[in-house]
Amino acid sequence: MKAFTQLGSYEGRGSMEGWFTRIATNTCLNMLRAAKRRPEMTAADLTEEQSHWLEGELASAAGELHRSAETKLVAADLADRLLDTLSPEDRLALTMIDGEDASVHEVAEITGWSESKVKVRAFRARKKAREALEKLLGAGWRTPRPEASGGK
Repeated sequence: MKAFTQLGSYEGRGSMEGWFTRIATNTCLNMLRAAKRRPEMTAADLTEEQSHWLEGELASAAGELHRSAETKLVAADLADRLLDTLSPEDRLALTMIDGEDASVHEVAEITGWSESKVKVRAFRARKKAREALEKLLGAGWRTPRPEASGGK
């Protein structure tokens, strides 16, 4: 990359191969010098206390990654179940607007529907999905509604 960006500075003295070799050599030397200024630590350089702390941090991070991946799988499964309860048209409207952040206008252009039809489909799809979610999670559970919480 350096040779390509500096191609204009090649004066034609000597061979092109020699010029490339010099750039590669200088780049490697600069990397070695930089590594000397910032030596990396190895696990063998750590004290026992530091090793235990690092092991704990790594275990914690691995556990968090596992929980995060598991949560994503559960959420994806729930979303699939909810989408399966919708008609193909409702599913299309909902996934494009809420899943892909498409505008109502974009969905209308793609589907050939009017913008008002897209809005109605998305509204009804959200309502059906909310009802399906309530059934999946049990009759006692309800999603918070703005009018129930005092909002408008």
